[in-house]
Amino acid sequence: MKEEKLFEEISEAVIEMEDDLVAKLCNRSLELSIPADKTIAKGLVVGMDKVGQLYEENEYFLPEVLTCSDTLNIGLDILKPHVKVDVTANPIKVVIGVVEGDTHDIGKNLVKIMTESAGIEVYDLGRDVPLKSFITVAEEVGANFICMSTLMTTTMMGMKSVIDMLKENNIRDKYKVMIGGGPISQRFADEIGADAYTVDANEAVKRMKLMVAS
Repeated sequence: MKEEKLFEEISEAVIEMEDDLVAKLCNRSLELSIPADKTIAKGLVVGMDKVGQLYEENEYFLPEVLTCSDTLNIGLDILKPHVKVDVTANPIKVVIGVVEGDTHDIGKNLVKIMTESAGIEVYDLGRDVPLKSFITVAEEVGANFICMSTLMTTTMMGMKSVIDMLKENNIRDKYKVMIGGGPISQRFADEIGADAYTVDANEAVKRMKLMVAS
């Protein structure tokens, strides 16, 4: 079976909430010696990303999303022990959450999955996160990144508030601030002074690694 076909079937199985099929296909990917992180990124995460789109389009509702998430986790449990991590490198530490006033966390969860699979330490604050908490936790754990997401235009400016608080406390340069979500754009990121904007979870991980290396 070609990789692309296998990834497509894994993605579809997540969308269709087929637990046994996801387990079978993920085990098959390991038998074929496909890198586990690649199967996660191009199979499981792509499927869950489509679930997020169906949710936004009101074709799926919360019960379906939660069931799909359970199906995704079955695949993750099989694949994550086989993800090769560079243990010699200092781990990147990321504080991540959905800004205060927003409870939509599918996108945030996808970024969490991909960053953890890449060997990055993730401190997940969840959703509807008080803005000060991003800074408090980042200081406590010595984070490299503060990552914020939202799907609501009404909560977007909370991201700017966090950046402003970092400036007020003279610690802006300690952290790379990455933002994302449906209404977010590169233009908005530039306007509020964020360090990076990414459109999906795969790009977020790539940007983190590039920014740490530079």
